[in-house]
Amino acid sequence: MKRQNQRRLDNKEDKIFRLDSDRFHWGDLYHLSFILPLPALLGAIASSYLALNILFACAYLLDSKGIANARPGSFQDAFFFSVQTLATIGYGAMSPQSTYTHTLVFVEAFIGLLGVAMATGLMFARFSQPTARVLFSNIAVICPYNGVPTLMFRAANQRNNAIVEAGINARVLLPELTSEGHSLRRLYDLELVRSHTSLFILSWMVMHPINERSPLYGKTAEMLSNSGAQIVVTLQGLDETVKQTMHARKIYQADDIVWDRRFVDVVSFRDDGIRAIDYSHFHDVIPLDL
Repeated sequence: MKRQNQRRLDNKEDKIFRLDSDRFHWGDLYHLSFILPLPALLGAIASSYLALNILFACAYLLDSKGIANARPGSFQDAFFFSVQTLATIGYGAMSPQSTYTHTLVFVEAFIGLLGVAMATGLMFARFSQPTARVLFSNIAVICPYNGVPTLMFRAANQRNNAIVEAGINARVLLPELTSEGHSLRRLYDLELVRSHTSLFILSWMVMHPINERSPLYGKTAEMLSNSGAQIVVTLQGLDETVKQTMHARKIYQADDIVWDRRFVDVVSFRDDGIRAIDYSHFHDVIPLDL
């Protein structure tokens, strides 16, 4: 009987079930360390460190007289001797005094050097990884703009710096049936009114006119919902602070699209002339006649 492994990928936008896929692969460890929450990553490192010391402590106990100044058969002394060896501390109170223990110390010290180098490199790569604090509206709207039905959603840079040469792309995922009877899902590009901006600082209203060239032309809310349509949005740009490229993405389901509504204006000017953005109404919409 064929074994089926079921994996689920959960994020804020979608849920994907993978059938007949391996649950674990050693090559995914490095990638996994980047997507794990920081508390989980620190917990995994601490658990590995503890397990390694317990393993070596048990190995040291095989020679009851191998550690000088340690109580014979004491797991506590063997464990803390392992901690001192793995961390290359070497207080001097306990020391190896047999060939077997010297060999274990050599192996453990070597593993400790590799472990410190790997943990240091991993943590540096984790903290130096560029991240974007881009906020996308929870919903998209379809409303008239200059007499043309237009798909709109908005994004905002939540940091107090600029994203330079920011570009945004939007595509719609729709089902397609070929003449040969093949059923597939295809991404169609959505032409945007403005897909690039030199400085992304505040809010960005992204607009796609639904005209004769649009893959959404003639589609209704019911048609989009029945077809399982998705709007896939990707944004990238250069963070002016760290001088690295950053990415952000958002997926709108068909049910996330609201018709005949418009977004509440969130950008205003203070009395001193400085522009301000009100995030408390960033996701709010109102009827067209208001």
